[in-house]
Amino acid sequence: MTNPTFERPNRAPFIVAEISGNHNGSLERALDIVRAVADAGAHAVKIQTYTADTITLDVDSPAFRVSDGHALWGSRTLYDLYQEAHTPWEWHAPIFDLANSLGLVAFSTPFDETSVDFLESLDVPLYKIASLEIVDLPLIEQVARTGKPLVLSVGTASIAEAAAAVEAARRGGATDLTLLACTSSYPAVPDDANLRRIPAMADLFGTKVGLSDHTLGIGVAVAATALGATLIEKHVTLSRADGGVDSAFSLEPAELAQLVRETDAAARALGSSDVWATSAENESLRLRPSLYVTADVRAGDVVSHENVRSVRPGGGLPPADLDRVLGRRFNTDAAMGTPLNWDLFAS
Repeated sequence: MTNPTFERPNRAPFIVAEISGNHNGSLERALDIVRAVADAGAHAVKIQTYTADTITLDVDSPAFRVSDGHALWGSRTLYDLYQEAHTPWEWHAPIFDLANSLGLVAFSTPFDETSVDFLESLDVPLYKIASLEIVDLPLIEQVARTGKPLVLSVGTASIAEAAAAVEAARRGGATDLTLLACTSSYPAVPDDANLRRIPAMADLFGTKVGLSDHTLGIGVAVAATALGATLIEKHVTLSRADGGVDSAFSLEPAELAQLVRETDAAARALGSSDVWATSAENESLRLRPSLYVTADVRAGDVVSHENVRSVRPGGGLPPADLDRVLGRRFNTDAAMGTPLNWDLFAS
């Protein structure tokens, strides 16, 4: 991404904390989440910009209700769900201002052209397109025309739909694209993550790649880091016990801090395929086994399994030389603990 704060050292991913509906209708709670996100060491905080009226219609019919069997929101009308979950537009400025003051990047997901215009008035530094809007190509083009970095979540998308979204973004002028693998299920299970998509997307579309993760815990996100994810997005709440529309699949602050640490560790652990032994192993190298005198001997004694063995540490002949020294005679006295060398033997 163009903003240098998005480039992490050691290839560690950029960690985005999504507030979504976890404010539970309270601006102060939203601000407390921002503070907790900063304390946890995440890099960005994100919200969503819509109202129930801009994202759906106030209609109560089967098409406008979440299916009965949904784990979290079964039978709720879309209008009712989004009315509860939306972040009031007048909250955006105080949330962004606090985040920026704490060193966080603050941005949002727009869901229609009015929300893009509104976010532009707040000069957000980048945008994300949500999984379900991956097919809203006019919206993607509008966001791309801002010239700002664009993150596209590909949950629900086929390869062809993802390709169409990337084409729309580039048609709109986007030059800084990140595609996020995503399973648009709440909560998602690791079996459905299909993280091997991540390097495949990078090769196929020539973009940066990452993960929008709705699974519980941090294991999937750490695995994604090992596969090249440069951005990880997780929903965050103060406490799952507080409830709320997104709480069941959200991280608590301590878990978010763990995510930051462990994805950083995963990125650093990748290292290089060209490196084998390292300087960090110098002490272990010194302690590798070698051949030592294991019982006091006198000049003329024959080398045998009873007086010479391979033991730790190093310093003596390599263990592979044992067969070459067995049967030779010592030409000098040697105490137990003497490292074997060729000068100890008669020629």
